[in-house]
Amino acid sequence: MAIEAGDFKTGLTIMNDGDPWVVLDFQHVKPGKGAAILKTKLKNLKTGSTQEINFNASVKFEAANIERKQATYSYNDGETYYFYSPDGSESFEVNNVHIGDKSKYIVDNLDCVLMMFDGDVLDIQLPSTVAMTVVETTPAIKGAPSTQTKDATTDTGLTLRVPQFIEQGEVIMVNTDEGKYSGRA
Repeated sequence: MAIEAGDFKTGLTIMNDGDPWVVLDFQHVKPGKGAAILKTKLKNLKTGSTQEINFNASVKFEAANIERKQATYSYNDGETYYFYSPDGSESFEVNNVHIGDKSKYIVDNLDCVLMMFDGDVLDIQLPSTVAMTVVETTPAIKGAPSTQTKDATTDTGLTLRVPQFIEQGEVIMVNTDEGKYSGRA
């Protein structure tokens, strides 16, 4: 199925130069003269690299046949992350390169979606929030305003700002898109 550049949406997967790419961001630009162009930020799902590319709005692309599979995180050995299907019939290995910064949000038994192309796992989609345990934070400052925040470190090594009332050992919800505190679990 052909997709015109003018029909791009965030998260759309396309084939470009023989590789699957995902649209991270796009902007339609209509200069004073000439045809409209589309400024895009694309991520190559095979290599993990991101590029900003401009296209004529009428350029057509083939849709990338990306298969999405539900999976649960099991463990990692430093280089490879291991997932299994919900019914336990399949296991999947994902290289550290494809995990990248998402490793800070991967906790035991995390349910996520694996994005696959030609049988290879290219990327993972995390849930919007993840429950994490605070392993290190400073004590609350008495008399501090309730809007004041402090640093905290989670069990995965993620450092973020949390409200003053959060204490070591508490389970908090973290937004995986922004890496921010979103409430108590």
